[in-house]
Amino acid sequence: MLDGALASHKRVLLLESFGRDFAPFNRFESDFREELSFQFKGTIEFFEVPLATARYSAGAHESAFSEYLQSLFAEHPADLIVTIGGPAARFLEQHRQQLFASTPALLTALDQRRVDATTLTVNDAVVANTIDLGAAIDNILKTLPETDNIAVVIGDSPNERFWVDEARRVFQRFANKVRFTWLNDLAFDEMSHRIATLPPHSAIFFGLFSVDAAGVAHEGFGAIREIHAAANAPLFSWVDTYFGMGIVGGPLLPTREIARQAASTATRILDGEKPENIESRAIGFAPPVYDGRELQRWKIKENNLPLGSQIRFRPITIWQQYWWQLLLIWAVVLLQAALITVLLIERRRRQRAELESRHRLIEVAHLNRTATAGAMSASVAHELNQPLGAILNNTETAELLLGADRIDVSQIREILEDIRRDDQRAAEIIRGLRALLRRQGGVETKEFDLNDSINDVMRIVEPEANVRDIIVTREGEQRRLPILADPVHVQQVILNLVLNAMEAMPTSADKRIWIRTVLVTKMEITVSVADNGPGIPSDQLNRIFDPFHSTKSQGVGLGLSIARTILNLYGGKIWAENSPAGGAAFSFTLPLLMAHAT
Repeated sequence: MLDGALASHKRVLLLESFGRDFAPFNRFESDFREELSFQFKGTIEFFEVPLATARYSAGAHESAFSEYLQSLFAEHPADLIVTIGGPAARFLEQHRQQLFASTPALLTALDQRRVDATTLTVNDAVVANTIDLGAAIDNILKTLPETDNIAVVIGDSPNERFWVDEARRVFQRFANKVRFTWLNDLAFDEMSHRIATLPPHSAIFFGLFSVDAAGVAHEGFGAIREIHAAANAPLFSWVDTYFGMGIVGGPLLPTREIARQAASTATRILDGEKPENIESRAIGFAPPVYDGRELQRWKIKENNLPLGSQIRFRPITIWQQYWWQLLLIWAVVLLQAALITVLLIERRRRQRAELESRHRLIEVAHLNRTATAGAMSASVAHELNQPLGAILNNTETAELLLGADRIDVSQIREILEDIRRDDQRAAEIIRGLRALLRRQGGVETKEFDLNDSINDVMRIVEPEANVRDIIVTREGEQRRLPILADPVHVQQVILNLVLNAMEAMPTSADKRIWIRTVLVTKMEITVSVADNGPGIPSDQLNRIFDPFHSTKSQGVGLGLSIARTILNLYGGKIWAENSPAGGAAFSFTLPLLMAHAT
């Protein structure tokens, strides 16, 4: 099992010519890693080592770098060495015997002219490419027949000097057709200035560019982007990595295809195949492809392009690009009036439905209050008899005193005070009952103190509480609690909860109800009505607010449902729970108007 695990894990050394961020090798390396990770069925551990000396003349530094690599991989040698670019391949060829004599190697991302077949060993495989510089110039002259000057942009590293010499040799056959301006001996700033001031009928040929003549390294794609931004002439290249960054296009070297074939060869080597048995054909230019934006910018006619050319990034008209969106807009415009009409009708219908729903809520709430008053009529009548009887007794006593020989004015005054107090007590009972029975024409939303509603309920239920021998206690916040609602509705919610609590009480000696107010936040108040009764059966807690669901044998099951509907109307909520100490607690919340609270 261990041997199988080791066999599926390979170490691959990527020997980079300049570094992983130098174009166009950065795109190749990224594609190669992706392809190899996909094709090889085991796991791969990549090690990247840049050959920094490739930027300048190597000298004695390469020997020191070779010793560094030997010590780095002495204990854990790589299973495969992959050189990326010509300088890395040349370095491996020169130091093969003392560095990695028996380790398989793959030389790739280099032109076949940079491969010295005499130095290859049985452990070496090559996936090379062919850069046809002549075909690149032919493409420029066919695409732009009036071109008489081509500025050549190539860097000044040792590798790039090789390509300058190679380009000068190949371009000799175009000497009678076009003039070449060589910019490789300039610093980048001066090169950009020259690019911006080229004469008419010029073109720019961009090759490799890693180091300028001033010795400044240029990583990534910054150089070609700056050249494109400064150029006053069309820009061409031979590498597809630069496509989409400002080059016109043409037959280009297919980086992805080279990476795919290199990954395929690397996979075969890692799977145990001998490198000397693997043959690979050098990869040339792909079919021509052009950037439609650059064709439009430089007014290049498509008739000048080779047959079978592909055009990407083709600028299109607004209608071509957005035809279905434009059709959709017209359709929306045509349908908008009808849609608005439908929405207005629906809005009016919904408003009528809301008004009807609110009206029905008012009616049902009134019926609920009427039923509540009917249920309390006996206790109210009993409670009224007390002040009325007292008034009658005091009146008869006053008549007797007035018939006496000597009238005691102070005693008469005390009797009148008792009559006034009993009359006020009877009037309060009747006023509370009238408020409960008052029929509303609509919802009268206004600001009021929640404490007033609680106190009103305390007065209304006092007769019923006395009859049932129940103690009702008020606890909690005493400060002003301003809310925005219909006072009758809020009073009805509290009254329903208190009466439900009374009806749930057993015939025990100590029967209590607590009305508590708790300030949860500055913007919300919670009111709880708790009792010390038997509580709510657990299987009914989730259904207790449903319409027509009642825990009482003679109840209709609308009181709690109405309470929930009323509270929802004013932005509140209600819930029920059993208290740990026994009994049930119904709680609800309402938003406060804290801006007016004191």
